[in-house]
Amino acid sequence: MKKLMHILMLSCKKASELIDKKLLVKLSVKENMMLQIHTGMCDACKSYQKQSKTIDKLLENYFANPQATIQNIELKERIIEDLPKE
Repeated sequence: MKKLMHILMLSCKKASELIDKKLLVKLSVKENMMLQIHTGMCDACKSYQKQSKTIDKLLENYFANPQATIQNIELKERIIEDLPKE
């Protein structure tokens, strides 16, 4: 049983590699199962997976429409300028 657990359990390093790989290509059934087991028990890797997805989506949106991001920065600067000074 201990040998089986050692085979199924991933290190955090290997789990982070699979998380990054999953953003680029489809994982095999074995890799996906091992990653699900690991992230089910490891809060740090679960957080890393969530953050990686968010960053990937933000970058994807930025490169799809960089002009919108520039407009958001300009809007933020205008809002800050309009805030009352203490």
